[in-house]
Amino acid sequence: MTTKAEMVQGVAERAGTDKKTAEAVLGAFFDFTAEQAKAGEKIAWPGFGTFSMTERAARWGRNPQTGDKIKIKKSRAIKLSTSAPMKQWLLGARKKR
Repeated sequence: MTTKAEMVQGVAERAGTDKKTAEAVLGAFFDFTAEQAKAGEKIAWPGFGTFSMTERAARWGRNPQTGDKIKIKKSRAIKLSTSAPMKQWLLGARKKR
């Protein structure tokens, strides 16, 4: 897993800026994205994907330590739907069957 420090370093190098500036910009990006998603907006970055809020229904689960049935509350989360070009890049060219 990439750490925050590694991400800041990588962005700073690619943007040709210092780590302090890169961290501020990344922080602003994540804050803005979270605020917009919470307000019900979709945030699209062409060629990368779309961030949006999703709701998970309440459901039953199992405690992995005891095996007891437990009620899991409904929750909300931010999801990323990757764009077609990003999917293609991530998966590479697939052979047709």
